[in-house]
Parts: sequence; structure tokens; C-alpha cells
Amino acid sequence: MDLDLIRRLHRKVNIVLVIGKADCLNKQEVRKLKERILQDLEDNHIQLYQFPECDSDEDDDFKQQDRELKASIPFAVVGSNTILEVAGKKVRGRQYPWGVVNVEDPEHSDFIKLRTFLISTHMQDLKDTTQDVHYENFRAQCISQISQHALRERGKLKRDSISSTNGFDAAISETDRLLLQKDEEIRRMQDMLTQMQEKLKQTHLMEMKKNDSVIDV
Repeated sequence: MDLDLIRRLHRKVNIVLVIGKADCLNKQEVRKLKERILQDLEDNHIQLYQFPECDSDEDDDFKQQDRELKASIPFAVVGSNTILEVAGKKVRGRQYPWGVVNVEDPEHSDFIKLRTFLISTHMQDLKDTTQDVHYENFRAQCISQISQHALRERGKLKRDSISSTNGFDAAISETDRLLLQKDEEIRRMQDMLTQMQEKLKQTHLMEMKKNDSVIDV
């Protein structure tokens, strides 16, 4: 198990551990391996996907299924592309001299539990956790990094722009100087707009007086 990789990922994605080739171990060995993996994760402060608590109005069968899924973490699975016939039924499994390992038999593998967990009972919660927890944490981290970078750049601009020979103006950063220039441009444009409005108003008054004089005549 690559603890370093899982440590880098566990705050970014849902971690669901799977033990492959579980048919190489007996039941006692699988149980001990699961316990050791969970202990290693706890010792390294690595958090797996957290199952939500069942609602109080859920039926007993669903609650029992949820308890079984939680108890199966990490899932010990067996994979196979071979179709075998066992007791008149075709199953996907592995043939050994001592018998057949049925991939979909809960006594042989957690494959059915893993499939149920991923595409049936907890698919929506996995999506919600990714969106509401992992993505939001990632977005907040990115915003924080961008803000810190902007502050560092602003501080660098201020340090680079300060000169001991230019008096008060030299203490103003280049960014602040540009802002002052923009403010001055906006003020000049506002003055021009005010003058244009005043001229239009005077022209309108003159036109009204002219029309009044024509009517009097």
C-alpha cells in the first residue's frame, strides 16, 4: 500500500481501498490484512470515504446492508474473465485444483458488496461528497494561494518602486500610481461630460427662446 500517494490524495478525492487477488489468502489472513491496513491508515492520519449514517426511517434490511458494507472496508475482491460451470450454473470465477472461486460469491469475495456500494447504495453520496467537500476545499485552497500570490506581488512592486531620492511620490507603488492616473482620467472625462451637458442645456434654452419669439411675431 502506497501511503505517501494516499496521503496526498485523501483530501482531494474519495478513498475506497480494495485488496486485489484476495483468493491468494484464506479468511483469517484477509481479516488480519484488513485490520493492519486500517491501523496503518489511522496511524498516518489518512481518512477514507466516510459512510453517512442511515436515516431513522430506513428499513432494517437497508441498515443491515449498510453495516455489512462498512464492516467490509477495505474490500477484498477477486477478478476473473472466465466463465465456469458450477453445479449446473455458469459463474465468473477461477479454477483451482481444489475447487472454483466464484467472484460473485460473498463467501469468496467482496466483489458484490463493492459493486453494490459503488453503483447502487452510495453512488449519489460519493458524488455529493466530491462536489460539496473535496471540490469546495480545493477551490478554497486555490483562492487562498492566489490571494497570497497577489499580496506577495503587490509587496514586491512596492519594494521595487520605492526610491529614496524621489520624496513622497517615490513612496507610491507603480500600481498605486496607475490607479491615480486612472482616477485623474475619469475625473477629466466627468468634467468634459458636465461641460457638454451644460452646453446642450444652453443650446436647448436658446432654441426655446427663438421659438417663443417666432410665435410672438
